Amino acid sequence: MVLRSVSPPAGIGSLRMWHVTLTVSGESQPIDHVRQALERLSHAHPFLLEARYGNDRTELRYWEEAEGMDAAVAIASAMWGTNERSSRLSGWDVVGLQVLDRQTYLLHEPLRVLPPEGRIAPF
Repeated sequence: MVLRSVSPPAGIGSLRMWHVTLTVSGESQPIDHVRQALERLSHAHPFLLEARYGNDRTELRYWEEAEGMDAAVAIASAMWGTNERSSRLSGWDVVGLQVLDRQTYLLHEPLRVLPPEGRIAPF
């Protein structure tokens, strides 16, 4: 399956879709606690594509909607902390962040197919 970028119709506004890869890390946690927290996060954050996790690290891949790169980076940087309490996430720190516009992401990974409901799996 090859995804193609489609421009929004005129008048929709300047919001764009950004592909985010967010990596957080911190003190080791029970693996079941990490998985359950990510499952709760996936219900609260419907654009979650994939979550890979270990006892002390998680990598999230998801779509974010924002007006520009600066806004997308700010939202993505705060995403873990914003959802920490409601999803009972570990108090880890953001240690990596990649934000790509939709067109660039599709150029880099045009054949990557993920299940529509996302995937939560250990590293």
